[in-house]
Amino acid sequence: MFFKNAGGVAWLVVFLGNPGLKYEGTRHNAGFMAADAMAKKQGAAINKARFKSLTGSCKLGGEQVLLMKPQTYMNLSGEAAVQAVRFYKIPPERVIAVSDEVSLPLGKLRVRRKGSAGGHNGLKSLIACLGTEDFPRVRIGVGAPPHPDYDMADWVLSAFKNQDAEDMADAARRAADAVECYILEGPDSAMNKYNNK
Repeated sequence: MFFKNAGGVAWLVVFLGNPGLKYEGTRHNAGFMAADAMAKKQGAAINKARFKSLTGSCKLGGEQVLLMKPQTYMNLSGEAAVQAVRFYKIPPERVIAVSDEVSLPLGKLRVRRKGSAGGHNGLKSLIACLGTEDFPRVRIGVGAPPHPDYDMADWVLSAFKNQDAEDMADAARRAADAVECYILEGPDSAMNKYNNK
């Protein structure tokens, strides 16, 4: 059984990434890595096909939280999120997007109440479909390309290796913690705890 009633979900966490084995472990899938870390910590399984996504749920502070890995590919992520938002009538300030960020050093987190897409196609799609930029996000630094001529698409679809992979696994766990902190303690606490590390 999923949720007893449509009003059962208080928060939506949209973890951005691309479905399929060939994208596993790539920079653009930092959001999916955070999803897996959060699911593991909460004893949840993100495996129910719904809203063009794989979904799972957990309880935080007595409220039901829907965890979502859109299966639409990155640039259409908003199409998945907006279906759940409409179904559960979730306000934008309770839709948390978790994404990779090339302008942040590898492993650094940035928690924000709202903001622009910053050139990120997944966030662009969310903003377009939700009709607002006013939703929180947790951005996970994946580092910038090694030189200016490097093709950005090749960079974000490249896999983490060796120490970078270990650092990303740690960042994914911290991003999951940041999401929990945002829900349980509020944005100020989450920004204070996770933006400075």
